[in-house]
Amino acid sequence: MAAEAILTDGRKLPYVIRENPPRGGMKHTYFAPDQSYVVQFFNNPDHARDPNLRRRLEAIIGKYNPTRPEAQGGAPGGSEAMAAYFAQKFCWPTAIVERPEFGIVCPAYPSNYFFSDNASTVPELSADLRGKDKRSKWFTSPRLRRYMREQELGDFRSMLQMSISLARSIRRMHQAGLAHSDLSCNNVLVDPQSGSCVVIDIDSLVVPGLYPPEVIGTGGYIAPEVLETSSLPFGHPGRRLPSVYTDLHALAVLIYEYLLLRHPLSGPASYSSDPEEDDFLCMGPKALFIEDPQDSRNRPADLGLTIQDLGPALEELFLRAFAGGLHCPDARPSAMEWEKALVKTWDLLQPCENPDCAARWFIFHDLRRPVCPFCGHAVSRENIVRLRLRSQLRGRAGQWTGAGEVNVYHNMPLFQWHVLSGRFPDEKADREMVAYACRYQGQWLLVNHALSGMLSPGGSLVPAGQAILLKDGAVFRLSNEDRGYLAEVVRGR
Repeated sequence: MAAEAILTDGRKLPYVIRENPPRGGMKHTYFAPDQSYVVQFFNNPDHARDPNLRRRLEAIIGKYNPTRPEAQGGAPGGSEAMAAYFAQKFCWPTAIVERPEFGIVCPAYPSNYFFSDNASTVPELSADLRGKDKRSKWFTSPRLRRYMREQELGDFRSMLQMSISLARSIRRMHQAGLAHSDLSCNNVLVDPQSGSCVVIDIDSLVVPGLYPPEVIGTGGYIAPEVLETSSLPFGHPGRRLPSVYTDLHALAVLIYEYLLLRHPLSGPASYSSDPEEDDFLCMGPKALFIEDPQDSRNRPADLGLTIQDLGPALEELFLRAFAGGLHCPDARPSAMEWEKALVKTWDLLQPCENPDCAARWFIFHDLRRPVCPFCGHAVSRENIVRLRLRSQLRGRAGQWTGAGEVNVYHNMPLFQWHVLSGRFPDEKADREMVAYACRYQGQWLLVNHALSGMLSPGGSLVPAGQAILLKDGAVFRLSNEDRGYLAEVVRGR
């Protein structure tokens, strides 16, 4: 049956009433006739009379909104292009509904965040999952993964891409001055096939000075200090509530799960015979990282892949998040630090040469250990090719400092941030490929696709369409601009 939602500005939006609409803890949902948006009404009628909730929603939809350009009343610093970018990363409310009930309008999730007809190898489970949200537990839990079809699971590279996307989204949300308060596997929908994710339940965000958090979070993602003080009444000076710092704990847990397919605190340590009390202690006051370098009491016997296998940048952040920062919120890495470390790690990806490797990609960070940590297959000597990048010190011509490393594989693209210092692949980046590496007739080449100032090792200009032979020890400029990187080729020994 068709109905109309009346918005605060008087607009009318049609929606379709059906029996037993999807219902969560706070809202129930109806879809637009074309499925492009949803109208969500609050389950509790008292919400309509709560002025703080209304002010919070107005702020979230308006001046804190990264999916709306600043010129149109959205978050400060947001251009139209940035707003369009983050509109794909969040399911952000777009309007408040006044009648027939108090509620909000949100974009509908894109179709790739719903399970298809044949997601599982078990027909009954496929039928049960059909049309339901893709929550990450199905892809990060070893117990649940075994029931999913291989094509649904993606690979290690797509999970790393998903991690970058999530870190970038949370960084932008924090820059806008907001905290999610319930960041978890339930409120981030994922698509491992494409490496994308979308943050949902935005209407519960913590807006500074306008509305405190309503929930403490979801089990497994609640920061230890919040769980430990949860028995204290609201308003008690010792009560710790969700904030940016607790988001940072949940963000680190999600990234760890995406990349290592396990929970960072779920190990063999036990503190009580009562399951509920034991879970409280293991995730709260007694929480201990399963890879803590100083305390192995919670380390599983079959740990397998470790944070060391992810490269030094991510290893450092995981130790800060779950060793130094587990019970010290101020020590947790920021979302921006995660974004930078993940992007740096992306450049160390290497395709596994084993056609049966489930991960298909790995982080090849140590040239002395050219082995896929997932399957143990060695990298062929002739396929070990790395570019060591250096940037010129400002005001010191001819003096260079390390600027990162890039593993080379067939058809690997290079972008502006691989060529010029001061560029970063964030939401403002130019994502047009400027060069690419390829293996041709047994030789590794770097082909200039769209650069005007690439120089050969001998100092000659390399026109677009021409290539540089990637010989061991070769040094060349990716750009002759002052900010252009110097690249040194390192081949397998």
